[in-house]
Amino acid sequence: MKKLFVRLAAAVLAVSMAIGVTGCSKTDVLDKVKKDGKIVVGTSADYAPYEFHKLIDGKDEIIGFDIAIANEIAKDLGVKLEISDMKFDGLLPALQTGNIDFVIAGMTPDAERSKMVDFTKIYYTAAQGVMVRTEDKDKIKSIDDLNGKKVGVQKGAIQEKIAKEQMKSSTIISLGKIPDLIMELKNKKVDALVVELPVANGYVAKHPDLTISDVKVKEDTGGSAIAIAKGNPELVEAMNKTLDRLINDKQIDKFVAEANEAVEN
Repeated sequence: MKKLFVRLAAAVLAVSMAIGVTGCSKTDVLDKVKKDGKIVVGTSADYAPYEFHKLIDGKDEIIGFDIAIANEIAKDLGVKLEISDMKFDGLLPALQTGNIDFVIAGMTPDAERSKMVDFTKIYYTAAQGVMVRTEDKDKIKSIDDLNGKKVGVQKGAIQEKIAKEQMKSSTIISLGKIPDLIMELKNKKVDALVVELPVANGYVAKHPDLTISDVKVKEDTGGSAIAIAKGNPELVEAMNKTLDRLINDKQIDKFVAEANEAVEN
């Protein structure tokens, strides 16, 4: 009986310690952010006009309408914004390990991602486009025209899923950065790219040898939202409050227009 009691006591103690460790290991991101006086946003700054690098007064800056939104969030929280630039497919792992506090990168809150992280409300919805070389515009007018051809997409992005589901007779080439995909298209390593129209329009404005084709893809992407580590409802609520203000005041439309202008100039 005594041995049984000792075993039971040891088991209870082990469970209690496990609960205690689990409870202590969970970090409330909002509390951490306010304590540190800064919030770290993860993004992939190769996706103009959402987020991109631009030389301003001789200094390399990351700008775009996503970054403008992130700045508004930091302002409402009363903290400074710090930007961490990385490949798109590394963003959610970085969020889950606590290396960044939130992700804003034109990210679609699909079912698979929603299992890993929580999302705010949708803040922007854009149509999808297919970019080709200008010389091929009359040759590539439909998805059928892409049969047997190579189609480039950003690795881990919703466009990768779209291409795999809707262009099954094409070879899908996935790369981490949009500029690399643009070079592949220019160098005839791929025949087309699937990208969001605001992004495609930004590149076409600067590259006359590229254009938007007549190829239509199904619009089932659901728009863009901000990703936050699971278990932080107060932070999600705070960000939704900022998004409500920006949407109601038409500020996001203004940010998009300003970002597009910055891409073209």
